[in-house]
Amino acid sequence: MRFSPAGDPGTPDDRSATRYLVWLAGRHPLLFGSGIALGVVWMVAQALMPAAVGRAIDAGLTHRDPDALLTWAATLFGLGVLQAVAGVLRHRCAVHNWLAASYRTVQLTVEATNRLGAALPRRVAAGEVVAIGTADIGQIGHAVDITARGTGSVVAIATVAAILLTASVPLGLVVVLGVPLLMGLVGLLIRPLHRQQQAYRDSEGRLTARAGDIVSGLRVLRGVGGEPVLSARYREQSQRLRVDGLRVARVEALLQAAQILLPGAFLVLVTWLGARFALRGQLSAGQLVAFYGYTAFLVSPLRNLTEAADKLTRGHVAARRVVRLLRLAPELAQPARPVPLPDGPGELVDERSGLVLRPGTFTALAATDPADATEIADRLGRYVDGDVTLHGVPLREVALATVRERILVADNDAHLFTGALLAELDPHDRGDRAAVEAALVAASATDVVAGLPDGLDSRVAERGREFSGGQRQRLRLARALVADPETLVLVEPTSAVDAHTEARIADRLGAARLGRTTLVCTTSPLVLGRAEHVIFVEDGKVVAEGRHDELLAAEPRYAAAVSREEEA
Repeated sequence: MRFSPAGDPGTPDDRSATRYLVWLAGRHPLLFGSGIALGVVWMVAQALMPAAVGRAIDAGLTHRDPDALLTWAATLFGLGVLQAVAGVLRHRCAVHNWLAASYRTVQLTVEATNRLGAALPRRVAAGEVVAIGTADIGQIGHAVDITARGTGSVVAIATVAAILLTASVPLGLVVVLGVPLLMGLVGLLIRPLHRQQQAYRDSEGRLTARAGDIVSGLRVLRGVGGEPVLSARYREQSQRLRVDGLRVARVEALLQAAQILLPGAFLVLVTWLGARFALRGQLSAGQLVAFYGYTAFLVSPLRNLTEAADKLTRGHVAARRVVRLLRLAPELAQPARPVPLPDGPGELVDERSGLVLRPGTFTALAATDPADATEIADRLGRYVDGDVTLHGVPLREVALATVRERILVADNDAHLFTGALLAELDPHDRGDRAAVEAALVAASATDVVAGLPDGLDSRVAERGREFSGGQRQRLRLARALVADPETLVLVEPTSAVDAHTEARIADRLGAARLGRTTLVCTTSPLVLGRAEHVIFVEDGKVVAEGRHDELLAAEPRYAAAVSREEEA
């Protein structure tokens, strides 16, 4: 079963967030229902204890009846055991429900980010996704968890009110009328807390995104001297977050104070009234003790209810964030009835540019404008929609997963992830160390691994920040070679390396991809000279094809583009 938020794909409303919380709770109906049932038993058992104490005093002590005293003492012991067992089991169910709601939210978030794919950075800030996976999942888990205690508290308060009405109508009415009044007063704080929490959550997401941008671009910032400017902006934004946090803290402090003050005042009121009735002879000693026990007990369920209101509010705010992410639709729609592709390499054609990629060849694409080459690569990999065919089948009619499996586009925006380098360079997790080492040789990256303390078993820091730009580029190329796709599209794979390293890569790349389709988008003469076939693009259209030396002699525009690269 999968949650699918209905309605407009814009900002989610309160109903969609509520539906999401209900859906999470309903995914494990047995455990969720058991948690509520055990919560009721746990709280009602506690609510009946003062009655047992009162009966033990009146029937046993006052009338000096040992049997009655023993009976009610045993009843009190049984209620204690029942309360303890039910409390332990309820807590176990609550923890399961908390974890299930939190980690199912993580799974849905990951699925949504995978579904959005390359469109994710354009649709959602990185800080927003991080905040969902760190802060929001906890709030959602607490919202599902608190339902068991909240329901048990409501039933326990109703039980106490019924007992008090039976023994004393005035005291019973105080409870029946006082509890809704207390909850109404708490509700006055919940609405502003809801607004302040949402504002704080928005500021937190923006600040997290800002921090990620600064960390990822730190080297560039240092190079251009932009650190003071970005530091000042981050400081300013963090101060705004602090102000929003203080606003939330003020309302939360009032709510916490209300959780103690209001039930305490209620306890004093009921105890005072019970003492007056006892002095008038309207209540027995046992009933007075029981009434005090009821009022002391009511502090716990009343605090549970105020806590439930707080956590449900927080969970509701978090759920709106999650639903907003889940509502985002990918830019490329999956075909209703995917068409299968024939096995084996086939001719890959981009009709817009006129590019025809021959199967099994090492082809280079040179463009006067590098943006044209990038756009063609995006269309070939179906990262943007275009009239592209493989084996004569339009890619828009093929399942996106099949396209990703058959065609790999590797550009310089790809990241290195944290973890062991061997696992990072082995995207299919085959554990084939020989294949990884061969790819490192082809990418001229063996020196990078040799410089690490544990070689391929060394840990890679976040985004590979311990490597230089050229080292990261060579490791990304090695990873693409290990993936060994049927068709590999490389976008400027040697732009950050020196000429000697580039020459070694150019010499080895064709052999590493022998018999498989490879397209390298570049204007490097070293790579173009080793390609079996070169395609020249100007203004987004193929204008010439042939070998590198043939194009140099016959196509002045190609020669000019290549000579600019040589001069650079």
